[in-house]
Amino acid sequence: MEVIGILLSRSTYYQTIGFDLYEGLRSGLKQLGRSDIKIVTENIGFGADKQQCYRSAEKLLLEENASVVIAYIGHHTAQLLRPLFLAANRILIVLDAGSNMPHEWPTCPNIFYHSLHNSLGASLVAKEATKDGYRNAGMVTGYYDGGYLHTYSISKAFQDNGGTISFNHATGYKTEDFTMEPLKEHLNNFPESALLSIFSGDYVQWYFEQIKNTFEEQNLPIYLTPFGLEETMLSNAIYPGNKAKGIAAWSKKIESAENKIFIDTMTELGKTPNLFSLLSWESATIAIKAIELTLEYKNSIPNISQDLQALTFVSPRGKIYFDTKTNTSISPLYKATIVSNTEGKCELQLEGEVTEVNEYYKKLTNQDLDQSTSAWYNSYVCI
Repeated sequence: MEVIGILLSRSTYYQTIGFDLYEGLRSGLKQLGRSDIKIVTENIGFGADKQQCYRSAEKLLLEENASVVIAYIGHHTAQLLRPLFLAANRILIVLDAGSNMPHEWPTCPNIFYHSLHNSLGASLVAKEATKDGYRNAGMVTGYYDGGYLHTYSISKAFQDNGGTISFNHATGYKTEDFTMEPLKEHLNNFPESALLSIFSGDYVQWYFEQIKNTFEEQNLPIYLTPFGLEETMLSNAIYPGNKAKGIAAWSKKIESAENKIFIDTMTELGKTPNLFSLLSWESATIAIKAIELTLEYKNSIPNISQDLQALTFVSPRGKIYFDTKTNTSISPLYKATIVSNTEGKCELQLEGEVTEVNEYYKKLTNQDLDQSTSAWYNSYVCI
C-alpha cells in the first residue's frame, strides 16, 4: 500500500485547521477513487520549530516509508527540509498560504508549492484601488499579519500603479490592544484614502467591528487580500459598508460541478468547507500524480519533476497548473465585494475572475524586495 504523509499544523484562531487539512486530503483521495492509499500524520505545532518539522518529516520518510509528504508550511521551513528530501529522493508538496515572499524563489526538483497566493492577491487588490481612483492609501494590518511580506507586495503594487502610501497602522494582537482610533487622525490628514488591509482569522471580525463603531456611517473604502475574504470568518463579521472589496482565492459561490462536489462532500461530513480543506483536497490530485510518476520512472526525480510540472487539473476554484520556474501552482483569483446578509453580517459577491494571473505572478516573482525581510518561520495563521 502506498503511503502519503502529511505534516499538520495548529492555529489558535483557526482551531480546526489540522482536521480540515486531513479531511480535505482524505476526501480528495476518496473522490479520486484512491481509498487504497494510507495517510499518516505528524503534528508540527505552529510550524515555527525547525527541528520539530525536520524530525516529523524524517519520521514520515524513514519509519512510515511515505512516497510523498504534504506539509502546510512556508518557504523558510520548506528550504530547511530540502536536503532531507533530496537525500530521500522523495517529493515534498508544500501547501503554501502565499503570504511570504522569499528573496530567491527556490526551484528544487523535489519540492512543489501549492499556493493560495495571498501576496499575489495583495498585489492585485492594490492595483484595484488605483483603478478605483485612489492615489493615497494607508496600510492597515495586525501585528501578526504585518510580519509577512505580503505587506511589501500590497504597498509596492500601489506605488507602482501611481499611488502613495501616506500612513501605516498596525494593531496589537490581543483584544485590548486592537483599536482603529489612530485612523481618525490619519484620515483627517489624508482624506479620501483607501485602506489597504491585511487581516486573517477573527482579526477580520475585530477590524470590521472597530471600523463600524469608530467611523459610524463614513463608509470607508476597504481593500482586502484573500485571507481577509475567508468566508467562515466573514460570516460572523459585522458588515462595515458597501466599499469593502478584495481578491478572493476561492468562494462557495463559484458555480462549477467541481466546487459543488467539494462543498457537498465537506458538508456531509459535518465540516465547514474553507481554504484549508480546499487546499488539501486539491493536493490529493498532485500527490497521486507524484506517486504514479514515482512508480513509472522508478524514483528518477528529474523525470518525475518534469512531468509533474506539466500537470493540469480542474479544482473547485478552477484550472490549476504549474509555473515551471518556481514549481508553484497557478490558480484562478476572483474579484469580490462584501455585501450584507439579512442579519447584517458579511458574505461575498463575486464580480468576475482576474485575467492573466500567470502574468501577474511572474511580475511578482521578479520583484526586488529592496532588503525587506521577514523573520516569521511559523505557518501563516498558525499562532
